[in-house]
Amino acid sequence: MSSTASKYLEPKDITELLTLGPMPAVKNPYPIYKKLRDENHVFDNSKDNIEASVSGNPYSVFITRYDDIKNVLKDDITFSSAINNRTMGLVMGPTIVGMDGKEHMKHRNLVTPSMSTRALKGVDFATVVRKIADHYIDKFVKNGKADLHDQFCFDFPITVFVSLLGLESVDVDKVHRWGQDLCLVAFDPMKGIVASEALMNYLTPIIQDKRKNPSDDMISTLVLSEVDGQKLTDLEIVSFLRLLTLAGAETTNHLIGTAFYVMLKDPALMERVRNDRKLVPALMNECMRWEPPVSTVMREATCDTMIGGVPIKKDTAIVCQLGSANRDERRFKDPDVFDIDRPDNDPIPFGYGRHYCAGSHLAKLEAEIGINALLDRLKNLKVQPGVDFGVVGFSFRGPDHLPVTFTPA
Repeated sequence: MSSTASKYLEPKDITELLTLGPMPAVKNPYPIYKKLRDENHVFDNSKDNIEASVSGNPYSVFITRYDDIKNVLKDDITFSSAINNRTMGLVMGPTIVGMDGKEHMKHRNLVTPSMSTRALKGVDFATVVRKIADHYIDKFVKNGKADLHDQFCFDFPITVFVSLLGLESVDVDKVHRWGQDLCLVAFDPMKGIVASEALMNYLTPIIQDKRKNPSDDMISTLVLSEVDGQKLTDLEIVSFLRLLTLAGAETTNHLIGTAFYVMLKDPALMERVRNDRKLVPALMNECMRWEPPVSTVMREATCDTMIGGVPIKKDTAIVCQLGSANRDERRFKDPDVFDIDRPDNDPIPFGYGRHYCAGSHLAKLEAEIGINALLDRLKNLKVQPGVDFGVVGFSFRGPDHLPVTFTPA
């Protein structure tokens, strides 16, 4: 993506924004969201929501207020996740993000053990992650300048993921590319389907081998996991790993990138965090409020109901805009201001309720290690002069570039 300002998109309203797809270079959608929160907080999106059209839902709404979204996400009886199986499920296969009730809990209990730090490289998880971080920093640290997005944030998280799976490091680039292509299914179906099939063909023989020769990696934990005498099938494991591939490609990298974006824009904050690393978790939490890496999640109404006082018909697709919820003036004072000292900070960055992301603690731990590694090894971090960059996106948001100069430590 070019870093010139002319490449950034500036949709004039929600109708135009919703036609751009999940990964456009939209720089600032927040004025649109504020207008919706104030004037049309349950926006009728039936004509413009491509994903709802793909899923077959006759109606669609786009909701933007914090309380409305939190209420929808915590009520998995009235608002089902099954719509995800008919949208992302087309390329993911059956995963816990598209399941409800007992089926969801059973599969969550099957996959959760694979997400524990002890299962992931045992007690050396943090050491493994830091080693990978240092590997990428080693590549550019002597140059005194870098694009942290291209040279660190983009590759570091997916490399950690590939390592935890027990896969070869040479496969990082193709796994990353497949992960990015998966989320394009509604706008470029063939690219999404090709990526899905490629991951199936790549992962199935590895899973079958791990059934015979398990070790200390995530896939081995998944094949050995058992609840009430039931184990995951090869397809269920592939589906879960496809989901994690997308998450690895599009979440942790944005969180790390946003953290350095705000610190580069505020050198005093950079020095404060550098000198007191206990502030890194608060920094990340505010990043996840101010620019959540994943900005939209979908549900569907199982019956006629209400959202924020607005009638909702059964089978309506509901697009929850987390980025808007986390900037809702009704919940957060001065929500557009980045403030790591914000009291009672309770964003919705990884979903909510029973579907709260099972791997969120790993993503945050990984991001914390990456942020600390960069702060440890790059002193006097400053923005390269004359280069425009920003946080961009719609469904996924993060910096497009992080051009810096520094003094190697």
